[in-house]
Amino acid sequence: MNKAKKLLYSQKVAPYVFVLPFVLSLLIFWLYPLISGIVMSFQEVSFGGKTFVGMTNYQKLAGDKFFSTAVKNSVEYMILTLILMIPIPMVLAVLMESRLTKARGVWKVIMYVPALTSVVISGLMFRLMFSEGDNGQMNVLLHMFGQPSFAWLKTKSTAWCALLLLCLWRWTGVNMLYFISGLKAIDTSLYESASIDGANSKQQFWYITLPLLKPTTIYVLTISVFAGLSMFLESFMLWNGNSSPKNIGLTIVGYLYKRGIEKNDMGYACAVGVVLMIIALIINFIQLFATGTMSFKKKED
Repeated sequence: MNKAKKLLYSQKVAPYVFVLPFVLSLLIFWLYPLISGIVMSFQEVSFGGKTFVGMTNYQKLAGDKFFSTAVKNSVEYMILTLILMIPIPMVLAVLMESRLTKARGVWKVIMYVPALTSVVISGLMFRLMFSEGDNGQMNVLLHMFGQPSFAWLKTKSTAWCALLLLCLWRWTGVNMLYFISGLKAIDTSLYESASIDGANSKQQFWYITLPLLKPTTIYVLTISVFAGLSMFLESFMLWNGNSSPKNIGLTIVGYLYKRGIEKNDMGYACAVGVVLMIIALIINFIQLFATGTMSFKKKED
């Protein structure tokens, strides 16, 4: 017993004991499902068992027009969210940390509260706002200007405005806090020196803030790529299900759900998931190399 106690409290064993819960959770909840999903993508899964079908599921995906639509929608959504969810929170973070802003803590709380709201509640709220009925808030605004009611969620341009507004409402505060943490890491003496040299606010932002916020920007960009490609519940709630007019709200994860859960074709759904993972990894590797975060060149000593 003494030997076991000494072994447990030894400096060599203690680090492994603390790391063990993380390693076990990583293996059980990430690595095992990942490997199982890849294996199942080469199988036909049914209640009777599993049958190896090789590349059949991937060959079907290549000619699946619904999957092509889902990929197109997901990539478009990702690009649009990147355009909105990086510069807007960055500018808000700079304004929040400026001397012109009063009651910063209150504004930070107000901006972050939407992130605490359930996606289900948020999606339901926006579905009611953009309802085609006369009582929908957006149609009430149209009536104030003498315009008739409009079916907002049946046209792609207006429906995607609702989808992007939902994204902005929920996640602007979160990304803003990321950028605020990055701003706090910048030495204020740099701004003081720049002011002494005659640099105005725009020049300080362009030549000091932007370059030194690069690590934070890359982090936000990376997580935003994954979030954009994996979006599902927002679309599901906005259209009250996985079916939208002309599939304008169909995403890759939505199609995975449709094939795996609704049609019980888990092998095909796993193939969709593997392709999603590959697309996300390729896009993120490209942006990491483009931003200089990763490189094949060896650092010189």
